[in-house]
Formats: sequence, structure tokens, C-alpha cells
Amino acid sequence: MPTGQRIKESVRDRYARIALKEETCCGPQDSSCCGPTTDTGDLGLSCGSPTSIAEFRAGETVLDLGSGAGVDVFRAADLVGENGRVVGVDMTPEMIARAITNAEQGGYRNVEFRLGEIEHLPIADDSVDVVLSNCVINLVSDKRQVFGEIHRVLSDGGRFSISDIVTIGEVPDEVRNDPNLWAGCLAGALDRAEYLEMLGAAGFVDVRVAAESSWREPGVDFSTASITVTGRKP
Repeated sequence: MPTGQRIKESVRDRYARIALKEETCCGPQDSSCCGPTTDTGDLGLSCGSPTSIAEFRAGETVLDLGSGAGVDVFRAADLVGENGRVVGVDMTPEMIARAITNAEQGGYRNVEFRLGEIEHLPIADDSVDVVLSNCVINLVSDKRQVFGEIHRVLSDGGRFSISDIVTIGEVPDEVRNDPNLWAGCLAGALDRAEYLEMLGAAGFVDVRVAAESSWREPGVDFSTASITVTGRKP
């Protein structure tokens, strides 16, 4: 498997190009990462709709991991209202710049964007009511660290709604070892069962798959699935 740093550089470079409109999301091997582009500023980088399942309450504090151009941040901001707050964290400066511009153009005053890695969140302990993420955690090599960080920043009783890509069946080494396929949301996708087990091991309860769709690419012996998972910190 490529080193964590090589994976990170490959992902950052690719999403910088997407933010600058030098590259689009979808290519021949990128169907895992790509969702429909329906609103202004949406770069089509989603694989689910975590905001539709999170059941926000007015006044809550929300954190979006890998916030990109800010689409899910803005959706959450509308739902928590002016007394709520939504923070987006992304490791790509170009995405942060684009999200800030989108927020200014949209007149959003209850949002904030921070440059940082989701394995080392620039967020205080026990300070967040809801964590969102949309097709991002599969891009990170150390997923246990990410889940630990989610647990750290959530307040007691806080919850998460995460959409992500997982695999079902044995994935060949040549796929796992391709850094370009990491950036394309495939090589780094965990086995579905392992993903759910890892969330439980991180200390979350009531972990369940709230939505799921699966497919198989031509010529491969494993399946890929988009799942939206929910759970909470006790």
C-alpha cells in the first residue's frame, strides 16, 4: 500500500485541481466518488446525503469532515438556523478558499471553514453535537484515527451521519496499491463489515446503516457500496 503521506499528497493534488476547475470529479475509474451535481457550488463529490438523515435541531453545532466547497455545510446551516453553527474542515487550501467564497455569496453567517486534516481535527474536545462526512473518510489511510477524532470532538450523546464508500469481497493488491485509485475513492475503501466494526471499537453505540446502494464494476470480483451510517457517542 502507498505510504500515508503519498496518499495524502495524491488526494490533495487532485482535489485542488477540482476546486480550481482544472479537473472534474468523474473519470473512467471515478464513479465511486461522483454524485449528481444539483446546486451551485456542488462539485459532484458526494456519495450520499448525510444531511437528510442527521435530524438536526435548531441551535446545534455541526462539524463537516472534508467539507470541500461547502455544500453540506450550507445545507446543515439552513437546518440548524441562525442560532446554530456549522464548521467545515478540509485539508485542501483551494477548497477552503472556494467554500469561503460560496459562503459569502450565499450570505451565510453561521458557518466557518478551517484548514486541517480530519485525522487531526482543529476542534476542541466535546464541542460538537453532530458530525457529518460525505465520501471523504475512504480517502484517509488511518481511519481508526479519524473515528477516534470524531469521538473526541463529539459531546456526550452527540451523533454522526457519515456517507462513505465501502467494499464487499476481496480487493486485489494492484487496486489497493494504486495511489490514483485512492484519490478516486476506491483503493482506500474499507470492507463494509470492517468499517462498522471499527466504529464500534471507537466507542460509538447504536451504529446502523441508514441507507445503502451497491454496484460491481465490469471485470472485477468485488462489489462497491455507498453507505450512510449513523451512530452516537454514549
